[in-house]
Amino acid sequence: MTILSRDYIVTYKEIMDAIFKALNDPARRDILDSLRKKDGQSLRELEPQFDMTRFGVMKHLGVLEEAKLITTKKVGRFKHHYLNAPPLQEVMDRWIEPLLAKPAARGLLDLKQQLEGAAPMTEKPDFRMETYIQCTQDALWDALTDVDQAVQYNFVATACERDGNSMIYRTPDGSVMLICTETELTPKTRIDSTFEPHWAGPDVPLEKSRFVYLIEPKSEFCHLTLEHYNIPAGQEGVADGWHRTLAGLKTFLETGTTVKYSEGMEG
Repeated sequence: MTILSRDYIVTYKEIMDAIFKALNDPARRDILDSLRKKDGQSLRELEPQFDMTRFGVMKHLGVLEEAKLITTKKVGRFKHHYLNAPPLQEVMDRWIEPLLAKPAARGLLDLKQQLEGAAPMTEKPDFRMETYIQCTQDALWDALTDVDQAVQYNFVATACERDGNSMIYRTPDGSVMLICTETELTPKTRIDSTFEPHWAGPDVPLEKSRFVYLIEPKSEFCHLTLEHYNIPAGQEGVADGWHRTLAGLKTFLETGTTVKYSEGMEG
């Protein structure tokens, strides 16, 4: 098996070697813990937290990025670092989950201004995730825009319907859970959409935010990036929902199997 990494193909063993090398150092594990608590930190924010030089922190970040355990986005002069779950999911799939035989293990790994148009390049996303999916660009685009396919990998929704540019996700009891309205589409490569949660009930309005899908074809793989902007206070848990949903998307496109990574959730 081969997995695409950046602009070239590497073996599964090489990817696993890079992951275990990165996790073997306690300083790098501490950096991952820091990003788990507060995603999107710059080097300036991370440096004071550790008893090491600026160069030392940079070196550890480079190893983590090479292993794809973090993903980065440069905004202005600053480079922001985000925890990236999919490589850890590969480890869980290969070793931990078969030993435990519990789908819940995988479930642990699984998204002020007008909410229209593309996210400005000068704006830092609150959450960012990258994954590689063995599928065609057309297949990935269809999965992200077709309501019949969307319900196959969303970690909670059991129904999804389209109303114009809006995709309306519903819970098992038929209640509206989430409305995502596409504000700008660049065919096959980019989707900008609002994120309107309704899981608190019809009488409890929640603030909107927005997210962006970026699709980049790579040989027989696609590189998918998800960026979520302007996440309101109290909605930070959407990041876990994105991990679960994109894990389901990858499984669905690569195997044709519907898997809901929702076990072990609270509430």
